[in-house]
Amino acid sequence: QLQASGGGTVQPGGSLTLSCVANDTIFMLNVMAWHRQPPGKEREAVASIIHSGATQYAGSVEGRFTISRDPPKRTFYLRMDNLEPEDTAVYYCYGLIEQNGIKYHMWGQGTQVTVSS
Repeated sequence: QLQASGGGTVQPGGSLTLSCVANDTIFMLNVMAWHRQPPGKEREAVASIIHSGATQYAGSVEGRFTISRDPPKRTFYLRMDNLEPEDTAVYYCYGLIEQNGIKYHMWGQGTQVTVSS
């Protein structure tokens, strides 16, 4: 139900924008987020945006990454600026719907981001 795209290879200091297209469930999502899994490491949260529009970022990307959403396009984004080699990872989009105390988790397929000179 989530489709991520936009990964690629970029030089240090470069930029990329990831997109995550949802079906109509985007209007029900309580949380939209991006996670990443660097090579040989655990998956980690990168950025999230909740229904109210409030955002939260991992300390390592604060000031460089921006999460945003465009519900009419059923899409949310991760704009990544000033990329560093440490940002190399598979990036996953994530959505959470919580209804009547039940949580429904949705994951997109990963998209590879490689930062290398």
